[in-house]
Amino acid sequence: MVALGAVRNTEWLAESGLAAGPRGVTCDAGCRAFDMYGIVTDDIFAAGDVARFPHPLFEYQLLSLEHWGNAVAQAEVAAHNMVNPGPRRRPHLTVPAFWSSQFGLNIKSVGVPTFSDQVVIAQGSLKDARLVAVYGYRGRVTAAVSVNQARSLEYYQRLIETAAPFPPAPGAADQIESPDPVPSDVPDPKLLSHGPTVALTGHLPDRRLTVVQPGR
Repeated sequence: MVALGAVRNTEWLAESGLAAGPRGVTCDAGCRAFDMYGIVTDDIFAAGDVARFPHPLFEYQLLSLEHWGNAVAQAEVAAHNMVNPGPRRRPHLTVPAFWSSQFGLNIKSVGVPTFSDQVVIAQGSLKDARLVAVYGYRGRVTAAVSVNQARSLEYYQRLIETAAPFPPAPGAADQIESPDPVPSDVPDPKLLSHGPTVALTGHLPDRRLTVVQPGR
């Protein structure tokens, strides 16, 4: 299987003054876009694949979620906040989720698997092609991916929402193939390129923001 990335269509925003670049438009949890200086705007909103927003469950790192379910949920938040004053605005706090069918396998996910440092097979086994892999970061559950075992994901979503300890308690497992967590081998979430930094996720840092006039 080959998984291809996406290039966000932000070229038309190049001179807009917004924090927009190859990784999308940086916005706050209420879908309001930032300008290129990191100041949040009050009347420009972004939603869907192009929007990068902070999520408290994942240490406020800027997420860009490429799934139609998120686009629908985030658009509802953006629309609500467009027509409501500040005190009545609400954040986009939906737990990320997606599903796919590949080669006869039903794959579903909740949370952010790349926001992890360890993974464990909590249910089922690779041999049976029926399992739940649970991901953790700094000792708490951050994601779960199921293969032909989707009925279990609601349970793991609650663990993610409540920052439950990782690895999950033994009561969550059946037929554990490997009870010991192993490194998840994803980029370290602590790296700056994954952090809430507008310069690295929106406005290109090599663009000059000011023009220095020579003294008279």
